[in-house]
Amino acid sequence: MLIIFFNFVLSSVGFSATQDVKRLTWAHVYETSEPLHIWAEWAAKEINTRTNGRYYIDVFPTSIMGKEAELNQSLSLGTVDIIYTGTSFAGQTYPPMALSELPYVFRDYEHWQKFTASQLFVEMIAGYKKATLGNQIVGNNYYGQRHVTSSKPIQTPADMQNLKLRVPNASIYKMFPLAVGANPSPIAFSEVYLALQQGVVDAQENPLPTIKAKKFYEVQPYISLTGHLQGSILSVLSDRLWHSLSAQDKKLFADVFKEAAMGVSADTRKSEQALAKWFEAQGVTVLKVDRQLFRQQVLPSHESMKHTLGVEFYERLQNIK
Repeated sequence: MLIIFFNFVLSSVGFSATQDVKRLTWAHVYETSEPLHIWAEWAAKEINTRTNGRYYIDVFPTSIMGKEAELNQSLSLGTVDIIYTGTSFAGQTYPPMALSELPYVFRDYEHWQKFTASQLFVEMIAGYKKATLGNQIVGNNYYGQRHVTSSKPIQTPADMQNLKLRVPNASIYKMFPLAVGANPSPIAFSEVYLALQQGVVDAQENPLPTIKAKKFYEVQPYISLTGHLQGSILSVLSDRLWHSLSAQDKKLFADVFKEAAMGVSADTRKSEQALAKWFEAQGVTVLKVDRQLFRQQVLPSHESMKHTLGVEFYERLQNIK
């Protein structure tokens, strides 16, 4: 009688005594203090709650499960179920996805928001899914405008001549430094602090929230607000996980990840708008540069990439109002 009563109680809350809990792995390279991780934890709890405990997601931050290139490989192999990855990495498999990483391709944050909600982005998601044999993008997270931290003041493109600038290990990130005469130096994200501290590179570029979270300001006395990229981080589910979900659960997962991405984007935007003063309070010199000078020097480099990434997609992105 006790067993029957116990099963009745479980059934009344939507969970069967014989029902298996599906454990999923979500891996990324970001710090636990960043919105990306905070909202990943939120999404994991929401999915557990909304599925009545049928799914449990373990979130592994700070490159615990590998560097970004390794995580992309692990997703394809099915050894992780969910990852965050930059659009430049996604672009290595499906080139048009890297369009949003072109320096100064977005006019402002509102332009980025409208792109995320556009039919163009829907078509790019479909193209990526086909290229990866089924991996499903379920969120586009604003990562902030990328700015340069350095060991010397940078106020004009001329100040970047021969500067050793750390960039992510993706070719599209080399466009900005090459256009302004700097030397791009790909270094893994987890190794950047030490590289700056030891003088292996002179500078790096990242959004202000990341510069704070990774403590780059401790070893770089200058931040130049170049705003050369509006970064995007994709939430991606593996083909194996996506195809294992029922139609109802696909909608549930998609809804949760969309809500999480909106939370990440709003928090990141709010944080980057307030951080300039915070860095100044830490003794860092924050330099407001004439972005138009940088933009004019960088835009010609888009011509060579338009044909690689898709002329039609490029023009449609530029025409989003």
